[in-house]
Amino acid sequence: MSITPGNAAPSSLSVAPFRGRIGRDARSGHYAVPRRYRLHLALSCRHCLRIAITHSLLGLEGTLPVTLLPAVPDGPDGGHSALRLMYEASAHHYAGPTAAPVLSDDWSGRIVSTYAPDILRDLDRRFGSGSPDRAVLHPCGAEREMEAIARLCEHGISEAVQAAGQPGADDAAREAALSTVFGALDGLERRLATRTHVLGDDLTASDVQVWVTLVWLDTVHRQHLDAAAVHRVTDHPHVWAYARRLAAHPAFGPHLDLDGIARRHHAHCRGLEAAGAAVQILDWAAHTRTRTPVEPG
Repeated sequence: MSITPGNAAPSSLSVAPFRGRIGRDARSGHYAVPRRYRLHLALSCRHCLRIAITHSLLGLEGTLPVTLLPAVPDGPDGGHSALRLMYEASAHHYAGPTAAPVLSDDWSGRIVSTYAPDILRDLDRRFGSGSPDRAVLHPCGAEREMEAIARLCEHGISEAVQAAGQPGADDAAREAALSTVFGALDGLERRLATRTHVLGDDLTASDVQVWVTLVWLDTVHRQHLDAAAVHRVTDHPHVWAYARRLAAHPAFGPHLDLDGIARRHHAHCRGLEAAGAAVQILDWAAHTRTRTPVEPG
């Protein structure tokens, strides 16, 4: 995918002006209290989608309200105008993009964090820690393997496929990027040939990241690849069977806003459509349960 810098949609990983954390108790300032905090999410953003899935897996609907934002940011800075007052209340003379995701504190009306990786960890370790039968999304002893999966998703697939789809890239650079993508998918294929989930039998945060990465690979990035490259991407049957299976999971598929992802992509993308645009890998809608909108808390 090609996005011109001046029109790029802000990313929670590259633009994160607020990096607060949720602590263990009142001495930390921000501590987990039911309905004190709120998530502001646009499901057309891959980082927000990961947070929404994690929120559902942990059963936090009654503890941590969610406000859904428009799929296409409407602010002049590429952010969400609905977040402008909150950003300005949180930082004097704030002039940057008002991007989602946002974890805010309803007691103060200010932002705690806009950094997706920290929000994801705090959902699991602070808000989700009270129930004995909750999902264990960050199992002890799996940290190194989970970091390797994260690198594979971000660098081996997301960044590499964007490089492969850049208009004007020379053949050598394109082939090198595609080789990285195919190598990453081959690694996932070997894993999923013998496992139900990425780390084994149990669903973890790594599955959330892998699934969202696969969604974006099919719904966004493949549109900038040629048909031959997309057919090679599809040639990983265990990977895409896994993607279909998770799409039917009540914490995954119901949050998938296919129309919103498409509208956001076309609003910001300045690249050219390629032959791969006609080669859909999965019929996501056919494997996804009807989404129940998250009501503002």
